[in-house]
Amino acid sequence: MKYLMTVLFILFVIFTFQHKSTGKIMFKPQDTILAFGDSITYGYGVHASQSYPSVLASLLNHKVINAGVNGDTSEDGLSRLPNLLQDTSIKLILLCFGGNDILQQHSLSSLKENLKTMIQMAKKQNIHILLIAVPNFSVFGLSPLELYEDIAKEENIPLLNDTLTEILSNPHYKIDQIHPNASGYKIMGESIYEKIKEMKF
Repeated sequence: MKYLMTVLFILFVIFTFQHKSTGKIMFKPQDTILAFGDSITYGYGVHASQSYPSVLASLLNHKVINAGVNGDTSEDGLSRLPNLLQDTSIKLILLCFGGNDILQQHSLSSLKENLKTMIQMAKKQNIHILLIAVPNFSVFGLSPLELYEDIAKEENIPLLNDTLTEILSNPHYKIDQIHPNASGYKIMGESIYEKIKEMKF
């Protein structure tokens, strides 16, 4: 009997570890993930199957909704979000806005407020958020914007901070100055996958 209990305990530990390591344990079959953003979320320049939401869906073996729209600003996202939140299956939002705000020289304070408002809207529906930082595009190159760290701290949410900066700083991983190529989107999907596995639901 003691031997049987030991074997059962070992099997339980192995099963639990394997299950957690896949990242699948946190989602029920009916749950969905909303990838919400602009052209980087949409997968500009590559086939739909190569976008980061598709890469992530394959890694998680779970449904990821691609709600990226080319050219969207954070203000556009704020306008779109209420309709998307009518889907009660959404458990996690991957929030990635800011590139078009920066390129169109919108104020960073407006970007911050729009992002915070979207986060608070999701929180009211008990939806988890992973904020994805967009780098600042300037003549001096790319650098992370501090406002994403500020938002993450103020709203107490996880942040994927450096991934896009690193991808877009490497010519091998981008299709132009502001969009990843298929390899870049793959890295992005993998990075988000690893970050999700660290999150507590």
